[in-house]
Amino acid sequence: MQTLRPAQERGHADHGWLESYHSFSFADYHDPDHMQFSALRVINEDRVAPGGGFGLHGHRDMEIFSYVLAGELAHRDTLGNGSAIGPGRVQLMTTGTGVQHSEYNHSEREPVHFLQIWLRPRERGLAPRYSEADFTPADKRGRLCPIVSSDGREGSLILQQDAVVYATLLDGDERVTHELASGRQAYVHVIRGRVSVNEQPLSGGDALMLSDEPAIRLTAGEDAEVLLFDLP
Repeated sequence: MQTLRPAQERGHADHGWLESYHSFSFADYHDPDHMQFSALRVINEDRVAPGGGFGLHGHRDMEIFSYVLAGELAHRDTLGNGSAIGPGRVQLMTTGTGVQHSEYNHSEREPVHFLQIWLRPRERGLAPRYSEADFTPADKRGRLCPIVSSDGREGSLILQQDAVVYATLLDGDERVTHELASGRQAYVHVIRGRVSVNEQPLSGGDALMLSDEPAIRLTAGEDAEVLLFDLP
């Protein structure tokens, strides 16, 4: 079964310093038909204006990772971590029993464009932790590169959930296939460009939810950047 989630049907908020598109219910956007998909709870596509950002705020019992597309996102948290991440670098927090953090765009000229993604953890009350890693365009070009996973495969960041998130870049004749094990579900989110997923054409911001499918085929990419979530 395949269910399309068109980009134009996402929730939208414009706060001046922040413009955000919500794939699932979030903040003032509530859609009972799109609360979550399996363990995937949030995909927010955020653009933060120069000098803007999220002040210190708290999270509990969520796996949160950021995927930067343009600009630089500065992060600080109560675990003592502080860094600025740009395109290709992914940061992951297990918030567990509680973490406070802030995220800012310190540039005076350039906005920062990134995805913030939340997954529910395998259990509540885990010890908080933080990690980050680089994934180059070469890592993702024409292949499925795991960026977060439950087992840290291929240098991916370790996620406290039975899930794997892959990133890929596809153009022209490049294509990838992912076999989906029995009982698993998949969520394919197109970050930008165009691609066909199991013959369904998708563009930037679109997503496809899949269940009871033996394989996921990504073809006909046109400058496409895509995330594929393999979920319980």
